[in-house]
Amino acid sequence: MEEEVIKNIRSKSRVIRDPAGRNVGILEERHALEIGRIHGLMLHEIYILTLKLGICPYRYVRNREILSLEELLRLAESRVAVVGAGGLGGTVLSILGRTGIGHLVVIDFDVFDESNLNRQAFSHCENLGKPKAEEARSQLERINPGVDVSAYQIRLNAENGKNLLKDCQVVVDALDNVESRITLMEAAKALGVPLVHGAIAGFEGQIMSLFPGDEGLSRIYGKAKKGENDFTGPEAVLGVPGITAAVIAAFQAMEVIKILLKRGRPFTNTMVYLDLERGEINQFRFD
Repeated sequence: MEEEVIKNIRSKSRVIRDPAGRNVGILEERHALEIGRIHGLMLHEIYILTLKLGICPYRYVRNREILSLEELLRLAESRVAVVGAGGLGGTVLSILGRTGIGHLVVIDFDVFDESNLNRQAFSHCENLGKPKAEEARSQLERINPGVDVSAYQIRLNAENGKNLLKDCQVVVDALDNVESRITLMEAAKALGVPLVHGAIAGFEGQIMSLFPGDEGLSRIYGKAKKGENDFTGPEAVLGVPGITAAVIAAFQAMEVIKILLKRGRPFTNTMVYLDLERGEINQFRFD
């Protein structure tokens, strides 16, 4: 059957001129969906075959100026978990979905509340009271049906963490309290999976990538006590404006891409601290 699918992909693809005047072989989504229906394949599977043929899915044509087709294929074959689908997580998921991460795992036990509307990418007036994880899955399917999304309305803990994060290449910390972050870090470390940490408060935020063997968040937070950040943490005191969530989430998404593609310099053993109001970015190394 694969030969027939490949034949159909080739027949439906065409060559266009990209914005820089280069010839690019592309496959439009309407044709990819049609091929998938004929052969009983998901759009995700059609896109992987398309990229293997050296043809660019048309929706990614503006990614290929900076990401090669081989790198787009690697992203399409990757699995990334985002724990927390709120201010940070919603934007991280949206960016990764548009970039073409093949499988996204969304983990969040909470539901949308009116106070989320100022910053959370997937919240709107019609879905208040609905589960964040399921709403993220539903909206990601509309943003990019070529991404396979698994949603879990559950709180990650020491017992279920390994199972929820199984087979992921990268995990994103988009949580809002230290205790949960430490639990997530330990689960990722037990699986040998890199963790991309992010946190915000007011117009300030921080990012750090943790690889197995790194001391990680304990260098920043020490040992968390149960419930200590519920009402007195920086987020609760300073608030969480949308602009800070968007900036830090973009940094986190870039860390995921760097780790998956082994490109650039991830912030390993380095906490990057941003003060948006002052226009300052500082790095603190933990070598």
